[in-house]
Formats: sequence, C-alpha cells, structure tokens
Amino acid sequence: MRQVRADEYAEFAAARAGHLYRSACLLTAGDTHLAEDLVQETLGRLYVRWGRVSRADNPAAYAQTTLTRTFLAHKRLRRSSERSTDVLPEAVAAASDASLRLTLLQALGQLPAKDRAVVVLRYWEDRSVQETAAALNASSAAVRTRCVRALARLRGLLGEDIGEYVRP
Repeated sequence: MRQVRADEYAEFAAARAGHLYRSACLLTAGDTHLAEDLVQETLGRLYVRWGRVSRADNPAAYAQTTLTRTFLAHKRLRRSSERSTDVLPEAVAAASDASLRLTLLQALGQLPAKDRAVVVLRYWEDRSVQETAAALNASSAAVRTRCVRALARLRGLLGEDIGEYVRP
C-alpha cells in the first residue's frame, strides 16, 4: 500500500512541478532560485500530507494553495540570506518576448507580496475571488480590494496603455 501511495505522489509531483514552478516564478517576480526552493518546499509538504491531499477534491488546487502560503510565509519570515538583484539569469526566450517578460516581472516585483499573490492567483491561475480568498486565508472583500489596488499600481508602473507590451 505504501508503494502505491509513493507512486501516486511521484506521478502527481511530476505532472504538477512545471506548473508550480511557473507560478512560483511569477510570485517571486522572476527569482528562479527562490521559485525552485518554494516548489521543493511545497512538494515536500505535499509528500508529508499525501494521504489527505490525494483524497481532496482537487489536489492541484491544494498544491497551488500550499505554494502560495509557502511564498507568503517566506516573505513574512525573511529568513533568506540571499539578496535579490536586478539581473535575471540567462534564459531561453524569443527576443520579442524578452522585453515584455522583463517589464512584467519588474512591475510584479514592485508589488507587495500579498498583492502579487492575488494577481498571480486571479489572473495567472484564473481562480475566482472565493478560491483566491480561500488560498490566502482572507475574505472575498479583501481579495477584491487587493485586486483593484494591485491592478491600479501595475497600470501606474506600466502606463495606462499596456497594449504596447503586447506583441501584434
């Protein structure tokens, strides 16, 4: 029985790791090293609770919520001795996407951690207000307020006409 659970977990982790990593990159505003650490921490927490997680209605949402809470806990504790820099690691990307990606990651990086989490969950993960509130352990009203303020701040950082960042 234990081997079956381990196999189920390994299959789930392999299927979700890429998506968790992409979300973590957005949450960390492009800090790929911290994103990797957050995904590892999340997968470790899921492994410990796999019996309960596997019985959940939506294990993928459980994993995403765990990732978001791990990110917010990391920001609260500030236990990391690493220093952020404005230099991103080398990555393979299309030349036209590079400036857009850097601009958006820089703008996301200027948002407070909770606002960034709300934007990522609502608009990257395409979650409802209620799902986002549950993931952040906040009220729906708080999520809506954070969304409005975060989007206003992003518009201020990117300009009102953000269409210039979208390729034709």
